[in-house]
Amino acid sequence: METRSNHVLVGSVVLGLLAALAIFTVWLAQLGGGSETKYDIFFKQSVDGLAKGSSVSFSGVPSGQVDEIALWPRDPEFVRVRIRVKSETPVLQGTTATIQGVGFTGVSQIMLDGAVKGAPPITDIGPGGVPVIPTKPGALGELLSNAPQLLERLTTLTERLTLLLSDRNQASIAGILDNVEKLSGSLAERGPEIAATLAQTRIAIEQAGNAAEEIGKLAGTTNDLLDKEGRPLMADLRKTVASAKASMDTLDAAIGDARPGLQAFSKQTVPEVGQLVRDLRDMSEALTAVATRLDRGGAGALVGSPKLPDYKKKGK
Repeated sequence: METRSNHVLVGSVVLGLLAALAIFTVWLAQLGGGSETKYDIFFKQSVDGLAKGSSVSFSGVPSGQVDEIALWPRDPEFVRVRIRVKSETPVLQGTTATIQGVGFTGVSQIMLDGAVKGAPPITDIGPGGVPVIPTKPGALGELLSNAPQLLERLTTLTERLTLLLSDRNQASIAGILDNVEKLSGSLAERGPEIAATLAQTRIAIEQAGNAAEEIGKLAGTTNDLLDKEGRPLMADLRKTVASAKASMDTLDAAIGDARPGLQAFSKQTVPEVGQLVRDLRDMSEALTAVATRLDRGGAGALVGSPKLPDYKKKGK
């Protein structure tokens, strides 16, 4: 009877200690949970490598862990990941979440970054009853989302390389390489000639530069000469033009004054001069006739009539 009573007492003490330990553990859990904040993250991509208890870091600093991973029943395209982070973690407006692989182990973690300095914390309650941190595609997510396009481009590149490296193109490339080799040999053989040509070209360029410099000096001298001697010449030329203009004006005035006299001369004097010329021509003809008579018959020819010729009768 006493032995059974001892067992009951020991059992009671043990149960009391276990109850006290459970209460203490719950108290510690509640005490530790008060310094952490829960957030939901909705990923529209695979969360492969992520598990309950996976690390959550903020800019590379460990700040919490994953509490729960489940499909979102309202939209199966999304995966809801609930995390717990330390209350002092600056989860401010602008903070985003990405899934980042850890080395080649296949294990992933959640990376938080992008908080804006001075911005308020994320406190808007989401559909899960806790604030929601927006996501952005990580390197792995971008690679997986762009994988079909990348494979298509790789296929196209492979096809083009196959066409490029066809037998015909390979023969053409071999011919091009042969020609390049021949050209390189020819250039090597003509190296001295090319060097001499380059030297002559350098000399020609220097001479051209000297000539350009001399032309510049000549242009400067010409400008000085025009400035010093051209201006007096221009002044004299201007005076000459002014004098010529004055002379032309005077000549125009003289012609205007003489125009009435020229009209009278052309209307009156010219006809009288014509009549005088005709009279002189008649007088000249008369004098010519008198001179002819004097030559033929002497002075008598002017006062008497010409003698008739004597006629003799035949047979008497």
